[in-house]
Amino acid sequence: METREDSEELDSSACCAPPRRAAAPVSSTNLPATTGGLKGAASHEDVCIPAGNFRMGDAFGEGYPADGEAPVHEVELDSFRIDVVTVTNEMFATFVQATGYTTEAEVFGSSAVFHLLSTAPRDCVLGVAGGAPWWLNVQGADWAHPTGPSSTVEEKLDHPVVHVSHNDAREYCRWSGRRLPTEAEWEFAARGGLAGKRYPWGDELTPKDEHRCNIWQGTFPHSNTIEDGYLGTAPVRSYPPNGYGLHEMAGNVWEWCSDWFLPKYYRTSPTSNPSGPTIGAGRVMRGGSYLCHESYCNRYRVAARTANSPESSSGNCGFRTVTI
Repeated sequence: METREDSEELDSSACCAPPRRAAAPVSSTNLPATTGGLKGAASHEDVCIPAGNFRMGDAFGEGYPADGEAPVHEVELDSFRIDVVTVTNEMFATFVQATGYTTEAEVFGSSAVFHLLSTAPRDCVLGVAGGAPWWLNVQGADWAHPTGPSSTVEEKLDHPVVHVSHNDAREYCRWSGRRLPTEAEWEFAARGGLAGKRYPWGDELTPKDEHRCNIWQGTFPHSNTIEDGYLGTAPVRSYPPNGYGLHEMAGNVWEWCSDWFLPKYYRTSPTSNPSGPTIGAGRVMRGGSYLCHESYCNRYRVAARTANSPESSSGNCGFRTVTI
């Protein structure tokens, strides 16, 4: 059985997504009691992932010990359906318009924006977020204003929604009659039918010098050569899909999973449909983001994992959903 001491092993990985330290009320009280099939619900394009077995975890010894990517272990999963792309700004806007939902970033009044992307005036920058100097705590930053209070998503409706907390993602799922993937489901889907590979497309990061994901090029965190075409988020479907037809399972934005994060969990994880530990200091995030770089964070590998507190939000974390 997990203990509270185990849950405290969480590495907050502020370089990936800064944790929110303050307490605030959860803002998920304005949704209808009946969920699923609601009028005006956003349309989800998904694919069926067949039931099967796979070896979950880091087979290359490249993971961070504190993340608990080992040992590699056999997992068996029932079939499920997963979104082809992450939930977009347009889809999330449909949710907000239908429900009047207020995200936690809006309740807190600020969210974390990468320093090179911030469009906020100096008086809206409340300081450094999460202890990492490249993260700014920007007043007025939220899903509809991703780089500062004067920014909009009008020209980024096909980009992943960001500045959504785990709690926000769960409320979207409750409204749409869907759910967040378990960590095992996410990794199985991300592998695209390839066994023991490093990335969703194979072992080489840029096969034939082709960029397959939106990550950092150059010297982090000050100089991005933008060889893959994007400094921040890329539109969904910007890169080729994996073998299951899923886009951007590496890079672009981190994706929330349903599991609590506990590094020791892999040692005793159930082999059939694991749903994660019962406690943890944060919720699992998978896939990496446009800020990942091999010099400090190569968590764009399919086995890589990190976590953040459920109420945290940032400009590089979103989600996709699943259903049976």
